[in-house]
Amino acid sequence: MSIKINSELNSTNEFWEVSLAGELDVSTAEELKKHLHKLVDDKNLNMRLNVEELEYIDSTGLGVMIGILKRLKIESKEVYIEKPKSNVRKIFSITGLDKIFKLEG
Repeated sequence: MSIKINSELNSTNEFWEVSLAGELDVSTAEELKKHLHKLVDDKNLNMRLNVEELEYIDSTGLGVMIGILKRLKIESKEVYIEKPKSNVRKIFSITGLDKIFKLEG
């Protein structure tokens, strides 16, 4: 199982654009956690996670997303989840996280 992470700073709108592809689970969550925290260390901005190519997410992956959201909320920033596949959207819905994160698309 693997995950591909691409990120860039959108300086026009002042937010991080992060694209995830593959599977976000116990074996890949630490890689994502380090990546996202490094971005926030560089600049504390709103974050858009494009999960259109994310095939699977488990509770460990959700935990990473919750952790980064908590860190951003301290500075009144948000995490937007963009274009989730139906199975990923269902996980957010079942866990109630669709009410905490901004789901788009």
